[in-house]
Amino acid sequence: MKIRTSTFACALVLLSVWYGIVSKTEAATSPESAYLFTSFQDADQKYLRFLYSFDGYHWTNVPGTFLEATVGAHKQFRDPSITRGPDGTFHLVWTSAWHDDQGFGCAHSKDLIHWSEQQFVPVMTNEPTTVNVWAPEIFYDADADDYLIMWASTIPGRFPDKLEKHDNNHRLYFTATRDFKRFAETKLFFDPGFSVIDPFLLKVGDRYVLVCKDNSRPNLNLRVAFANSPLGPWLDVSEPFTQKFTEGPCVLKVGDFWLVYFDAYREKIYGAVKTRDFKFFANVTSEVSFPEGHKHGTAIKVPYKILAGLLEHGRQISENKP
Repeated sequence: MKIRTSTFACALVLLSVWYGIVSKTEAATSPESAYLFTSFQDADQKYLRFLYSFDGYHWTNVPGTFLEATVGAHKQFRDPSITRGPDGTFHLVWTSAWHDDQGFGCAHSKDLIHWSEQQFVPVMTNEPTTVNVWAPEIFYDADADDYLIMWASTIPGRFPDKLEKHDNNHRLYFTATRDFKRFAETKLFFDPGFSVIDPFLLKVGDRYVLVCKDNSRPNLNLRVAFANSPLGPWLDVSEPFTQKFTEGPCVLKVGDFWLVYFDAYREKIYGAVKTRDFKFFANVTSEVSFPEGHKHGTAIKVPYKILAGLLEHGRQISENKP
């Protein structure tokens, strides 16, 4: 009950400030930061949405939508991945088509409200038989001062199909950029010997952790691998640590634990496990809550003023609706 009460109190103060209920002095008790989760919904697959939380366990919709897809073969908006660069700019990438695209969507923003012109990044045109570019994930590599972008693609016949369909046998690929104008040549990122999708990369101490979905027919669940470099080689691939029919992982540090969120798509819920070392995982799905309809995104920590701006923007939109 302490966590729920604290979360509710923070949210109440935040909303009260914007509605003019409390004074600036009282507002000084508001938190310095908050958590944001990028989101989309299967119902439309056209818009960027956000959730917010103060404890990483209980999530609430930010009212409104914040970006409508305009690039790609089908102008879809799925799997939004976000990171914030050292200059404070947020960079967003997303899946722009379920099939037929050989690239992904990309945009940037300072406040998550006003966005740059969207661009389509054609990363697989050198492989003309590529079926898809799924779930691009962006990672800022501070040591190299560039951005790595990873995704899953199927190139029919490139790897043994085993139990997979010929057009649904994925491996992970990557590119890199410093300015989002010039992108490095696409290369293979991870081939674990089975179909793999939905990468999420993070640095833990001096090592790197890759969370991904084993998309092979017997499993369809999450694993982790480890490396001394953000580009691998990826070793010590774990056994699955979630149940079957889970995907779309992302990781957030909350207190002493890392929370690994995932989409349990057959159950139509969002779940989570927590870990200190990415070797032992405790299921905490019963302790987290998400709004209905939330799908695959990325959770990050942001300054409180970023969330306050989003909530104020959503309030203004709702007030101006006819």
